[in-house]
Parts: sequence; structure tokens; C-alpha cells
Amino acid sequence: MREQDFPNGAVVVFGGSGGLGSGVARAFAQAGSAVAIAYRSKHDVAEAIAAELREQGVDCTTHATDVADPERVNKALGDAVAAHGRIHTVVFGAGPVVEQVHLADTALELWQRSLAIETAGFINVVSAAIPHLREAGGGSFVHMGSAGHLWWPARDGLSVVPKAANEALVRGIAKEEGVNNIRANSVLIGVIDAGMFHTLSEQGAFPQSWVDETHKLLALKRWGQASEVGDAAVFLASRRAAYITGQQLNVSGGFGI
Repeated sequence: MREQDFPNGAVVVFGGSGGLGSGVARAFAQAGSAVAIAYRSKHDVAEAIAAELREQGVDCTTHATDVADPERVNKALGDAVAAHGRIHTVVFGAGPVVEQVHLADTALELWQRSLAIETAGFINVVSAAIPHLREAGGGSFVHMGSAGHLWWPARDGLSVVPKAANEALVRGIAKEEGVNNIRANSVLIGVIDAGMFHTLSEQGAFPQSWVDETHKLLALKRWGQASEVGDAAVFLASRRAAYITGQQLNVSGGFGI
């Protein structure tokens, strides 16, 4: 019998009610892990995903939180630990819908909002989770980053810059917490046919000219799927990646190569 990919306990997916986050939650469930879905405002969506997973025999809980609020983050993580016994993986995929604007046209309020949620939010989660992971004997962080970190996409700075700051934090976690058997890695995400891409498309942010030009930058001539991001996150968190830390796995269809 194949060794289990994960120890007993759960993955906590921050942003688990979003299009990408739900794909990640489903992928961990399929890999045999219990799941804790952490969400901010999409209560009904989070509960629907949890109900779906429970019908499949998965131990799944939901936890309302706000990554910009350290106290609420601590409560959500504490509740997840109480519900599942331990947390083996923390996935950070929380973030706002990102307005597509050039840097020169970016309002300070938008900039601060993105940093508060994606960068301050990530360190809030990391600070709250590390004591739990240390006590449990180790674990893993998986950060949902941006392929734009390696090849700059015009007008996407509100997403790329905060996530790029988090890439430095990922390496810092790997360096400082490896002694505690805690790993940290990132999935660099390209255009995924889910969640935010759908929302921005409906708002007219991606006209056909943008679609045509972006497809020219892809080695694989299609958009990615949330399940493919989920598969990458599962791999990085699993025993199969037990000697991988401080790294980036680019899931972008070869964007910009």
C-alpha cells in the first residue's frame, strides 16, 4: 500500500471560497487530506464547497476570517486545529479582485489595500501558523504567487508586487524554519480559467485584443484550470516534495518563455 501523502490533520486554505482556492481545496480532498476552508465574505460559497466535500467522505470545516486582522486569523487557525487535531499545510490564496491599471495610474488607496490583504495578510497567517506547525513537528506553507513575478504583465502590478514581496518571505520561512521541519514554497500562477479572471472578464478588463496578445506569450495555447493549480499545491505540500523548500513551481502554460 502506498504511503499517505499527508499526515493526519488538515490543510487550511485561506481564500478557499474563491475560484482558485476552491480548486486547491478539492485537490487536497482528492489526495486524502481533511480540509479547512478559510474565507472572508463568501459564506454560502464556502458552505456549498464544504457540503460537496463532505458528501465525498471528506472531513471539511469552514472558518470565517479576515487575513488583514491578526486576531481573526489566530482564531480561524485555532478553530481549525481544534476541529482537526492538527494542521499539516497552510495555503495562502487570499486576495482582492485586482484592478488592471498601469503603475502610473494606480491610486494609493488601491496600492495600500493590496498590500494590506496580500502582504500583511500573509505575514499575519505565517505568524499565527508557525507555532502550530512547530508543535506538530513540522508542516508546509504553499503560497499562491504570480507568474508575473518572472515576466512582468502590464497593468497587473497590484497583484504582482505584493506577491513578489511574499516570495521573499517564502524564502525566509524556508531558511529559518527548516530546522523545525517546516517547508515553504510557491505556485506561480498564470491566467487561470476561474475566479478573478471571470470577474475581470465580465467587467471588460480583458478585450479580445488582450486575449490574442496573451495567447502569443503562452507555450501551451490555452488557459489553465484551477485543478491544475491545486495539483501543484498538493505536490509541494506532500511527502513527495519533502526535500523541496524555498522554491517556485510555475503553473502558467509557459507564460513568457
